[in-house]
Amino acid sequence: MPKLFHLKFPDNCSSPQRGFWSAIDVWLKKPHVINKRLCGVKETESRDLSAGELRLFLADDGLHEAVMSLCCSPSSPTHLQKNSPWSFSVRTFIPKTNCYGQNLHKEAVLKDFEREQVTFIPFEEDVEGKVSFKKSNIHLIQLCTEATEEWALQLHVLTEDGWVSDGVACPNLFWLSSELLPKLVRWATESKTSEFKSTLSLLPVEKYSLVYQHLKEKYKAMVKVWPEVTDPEKFVYEDVAIATYLLVLWAEETAEKSLTTRQSFVDLGCGNGLLVHILTNEGHPGKGIDVRRRRIWDMYGPQTVLQEKAITPGETFLFPDTDWLIGNHSDELTPWIPVMAARSSYSCRYFVLPCCFFDFYGKYQRRQSNKSQYKEYIDFITEVSQVCGFNTEEDCMRIPSTKRVCLLGKSRSYQPPDEAESERRRTHFIQSRQASSGVQRSDIRTDGDCCHGNTNREDTSGGTWGAGFQPRDKVERVRNCAALPRDFIDKVVLRVANALLERTGGGSCSDWNQGGSLSLSEAAGLLEPETLQLLKNECGGLQTLLKNNYQVFKVEGGVVYIRDWRDATPSKADRRRKQITHGALKTRSCWFHDHHPQGCPLQAQNCAFAHGPEELQPSTRPLKKKMKSFVS
Repeated sequence: MPKLFHLKFPDNCSSPQRGFWSAIDVWLKKPHVINKRLCGVKETESRDLSAGELRLFLADDGLHEAVMSLCCSPSSPTHLQKNSPWSFSVRTFIPKTNCYGQNLHKEAVLKDFEREQVTFIPFEEDVEGKVSFKKSNIHLIQLCTEATEEWALQLHVLTEDGWVSDGVACPNLFWLSSELLPKLVRWATESKTSEFKSTLSLLPVEKYSLVYQHLKEKYKAMVKVWPEVTDPEKFVYEDVAIATYLLVLWAEETAEKSLTTRQSFVDLGCGNGLLVHILTNEGHPGKGIDVRRRRIWDMYGPQTVLQEKAITPGETFLFPDTDWLIGNHSDELTPWIPVMAARSSYSCRYFVLPCCFFDFYGKYQRRQSNKSQYKEYIDFITEVSQVCGFNTEEDCMRIPSTKRVCLLGKSRSYQPPDEAESERRRTHFIQSRQASSGVQRSDIRTDGDCCHGNTNREDTSGGTWGAGFQPRDKVERVRNCAALPRDFIDKVVLRVANALLERTGGGSCSDWNQGGSLSLSEAAGLLEPETLQLLKNECGGLQTLLKNNYQVFKVEGGVVYIRDWRDATPSKADRRRKQITHGALKTRSCWFHDHHPQGCPLQAQNCAFAHGPEELQPSTRPLKKKMKSFVS
């Protein structure tokens, strides 16, 4: 059997054998993490397979002999023999885009734990079940040790000639050697166990892939007309993926429960409303509610119901006729959504995708150091859900975000007659979270009659069992340092710039003082506590303020420098920044002309900023285009 590639393990790999099988499992179950043309695989249960059963599976004596020659090392005394069974499974590849028609591309997998190797036998199956094996693509990955006691991965093939590659289910040999083998070594060396479930563990991946590709094509035009300041590709395709997840989830629920009508929904804290728009367009009745209207809402058309309203947990925000409550990055509402679903009706379900960490009455306070903050918060929302009486399920979504874990409450852990007792548990739990919030217990409902929309009683709290809850402001406060007083910003800029100029840095040209460098912590040490406290309230703090003053500073890797405009080599951050348009030239004063001891390093005609008030020009940048309606 030709050995094509050989890759050694690093010296710091403590358990190569265990790491090898862990890495192989990742490749078998989640090939899409490295092969981006795949959506995933559908894998059969592993079972033992003898050499005789393998012969029957291959249905070809010549092919069986060839596979046996690959699986059994010539140096082994059991050459061409296999006394113990293989662990056998079959995986079906699910491409992101269907390039195979109705045919299925599959791979038989033979795990040999004795020899520490895995054999892959690709084949194609047509609609009638006829199987065609790809003999030239049969290959084996083996963990081996050398005389020097160094561990390595080896890739063997049945034959070096005739390898067929389609770039999807059948990558080429160069990809296997340059991408897959190094990744397997890395996974084996790290051998980390994820804190969370596998991606899309609750859904059929093949259905998800088909629906996602359909919706992505259908709503891709939104990227071009996106009127918000947020990244259109990230937000559009993230909401398409979330909508896909819910639509497939609901389709599975419909089949399981034999439902006759489409599930209804309310998206609490709906933000840009795109998720509501997609779900509505795909036939599910529902609405979105958010404290602040977005410009993009006007583009959706009247069929997408979006309401501008502050949401405060209470009887006025129960939804007894709604099937699902949705919390997509719902921030301060996240812990309340399982509560609101539980109190709306016994049949109400929920879906939340937590992002920012909030408790019932403020920011979530971390309590455990042996978990990541994200894992601890997911566990907290899970606890809320369980206390509310839900059988809680966790899944990991396939979205362009680091916060990808969602929680679902699809059913209850108690029977309807036990509702009053369940409500008492909910109320007690919410009260127990008030210790650090400063909310008086007398403000919180303590009876069991407020659940399921029962309002036939005197309401001393104004209908809000969430008294003390702080909804977000109707007007979104700008927290990128841009709204800070101008004299405050100028003072910080001057303080940091002067400190840099006092350091000997040499710069790109010795005739002009570019100063030295400061770490962000050193720069922060130059400022008064009151100044630092004010910056702490802004997103990104001092670093954001310095980056905003792009004309003066360059911030790279947590280090601050004076910017030398003569240096034409752009940094990575500079390449992402938009070029100064002609209409913006000379519309602001040159900081270096006004404050640097040696003035600006550029001549006035070469500087984009004004050298003196006589050069200042009004901005002539074109106004933003008017929004177009997007009704599909």
